[in-house]
Amino acid sequence: MSLITTLARFEAVDSGRAQAVATVRHRHLSARPLVFVPLTTAGETGAPLGALVGTDRDAPRLLVVPQPRDRDLRFGFLADLADVVLPYIDAHAESVEAAERTETDPETGKRVKVEVELCADAPQLIVPSRAGLDLVRLLGRSTRFRRTAEQDPEAPHPAPPHIPLLGRWLTHYGERARVPGSSLLLALTDVLSRHWATGQSSLEDQHLGALLAWIDPPEGTSGAEAARAAELARDADGQLLCPPAGPATDPAFDNKLLAPAIERYDRARAALAAAEDAVAADDRLAALTAAEREIRDLVASRTRPTWDAVWRGLDLLRELPQGAYAEERWTRDRWSFTGHRDRVLAGEPPQPRRDDAVTAANKLATREREQARLEAQEALDDPLVMAGRRLAGEAFAGEVIDVVMAYSEGKRPSPRPLVTVRTDDRPQAAERAKVYRSLGGRPQSAEVVGQEAGGVLVLRVLDKMGRGKEPEPGSVPEKGDRICFTLFEHEQRGGAKLPDPEETPWTHGGPPGEPTPEAPDAVTEEDVL
Repeated sequence: MSLITTLARFEAVDSGRAQAVATVRHRHLSARPLVFVPLTTAGETGAPLGALVGTDRDAPRLLVVPQPRDRDLRFGFLADLADVVLPYIDAHAESVEAAERTETDPETGKRVKVEVELCADAPQLIVPSRAGLDLVRLLGRSTRFRRTAEQDPEAPHPAPPHIPLLGRWLTHYGERARVPGSSLLLALTDVLSRHWATGQSSLEDQHLGALLAWIDPPEGTSGAEAARAAELARDADGQLLCPPAGPATDPAFDNKLLAPAIERYDRARAALAAAEDAVAADDRLAALTAAEREIRDLVASRTRPTWDAVWRGLDLLRELPQGAYAEERWTRDRWSFTGHRDRVLAGEPPQPRRDDAVTAANKLATREREQARLEAQEALDDPLVMAGRRLAGEAFAGEVIDVVMAYSEGKRPSPRPLVTVRTDDRPQAAERAKVYRSLGGRPQSAEVVGQEAGGVLVLRVLDKMGRGKEPEPGSVPEKGDRICFTLFEHEQRGGAKLPDPEETPWTHGGPPGEPTPEAPDAVTEEDVL
């Protein structure tokens, strides 16, 4: 946590209202995101109870599993979810534009530019909280290996046709959510916490109702009071007025309302199965329908407040202007989405349960590189974030008090002007340390030549001044300019190239021996009611 965020939390406690820790929005928000508010049953990990899902805030689709232990009803829920998610994904997969990408020519080994398809936009999935991200990964893990009747006619309990495809997409989104700065799958509580600091802990910020209470409390109420009411206030029946953001349910709801309703549903279903004539079957079918409708109403009562809260949070985020680098990160998300679309269309197998050594190392390196890139870009986009880096000694801003033209030694001297800057910051810069500033969106580097008393630094500008003997106009700071240099690089370098999977040493899971194909999940006792 930066010093700016810590200070903002203290101010939030003092003022009773969340404080902004960003002046721009650092995440891309789609004009038409797909909001997914899931609900799971207690006692069994990932057992779906229901969900609200859709792109229209006024017309969400309610999905319900009246008996979560019934495997067929679970598959029905997943099939209904696929009917919503997959068309949304397909609509974005069909609209493409031409783009250039650098690839290695297999014949010459040289890097060449080729023209490829890039999806014009990518589908964005929004869940209420971080627990929703875990559930998306779990749903993807539990469905992408399922066998359908077409794939294996003898498979017990075959899955509906689209469920494995849904699992592959949910797995891709879950993995992409682990890449810093990605916006394909967002937990709203994480995005709000990135832009506002509250007077409560980070764990308490995962309660969407409490977080929104701090950011936008009701008139005449402090954030602490509104958050306490969001977490604890109950109605006359002992039910929470603001249910948690899911997917977990409240024990009072489980014990007093849900369990009796499911028990009535089970009795009605058993009675229908035991009906001996059409008249009795009609009466018992009506009782079963009423019991199922009761469960649907209960699930809707728990998910609708969270659904409305998600859209309210999105409205607050849209009031912030989008950061300049957010679109660049979204373009990388579009490349990721396009790449997975191509793998699916090519008929490649689903993602493995465990990555091989090379894939795992590449994923780790990508996440580390993207984390450093995200931190740099957020600071360049946002003066408030840059202020935190300046307080940490990782950047400095000041006024140019002198510029002396100098040149490098050699047959073709190049300009190396000396820029003297007076700053009130305390950068942790040693002599000959490199520093960087943004010049027209590109990083210009300089090195620290010396430091003088009174916060005066002498810098030698090294690049981005053109090819001529004289620097291009605007490429060198002028006396009186206010400039900001950072001690961190703006662009992250790639790491060492890893070997291909087939060339991985045997000590890291490579040859000798061929990799065994992924087997479908085995049927367990819990899968059969």
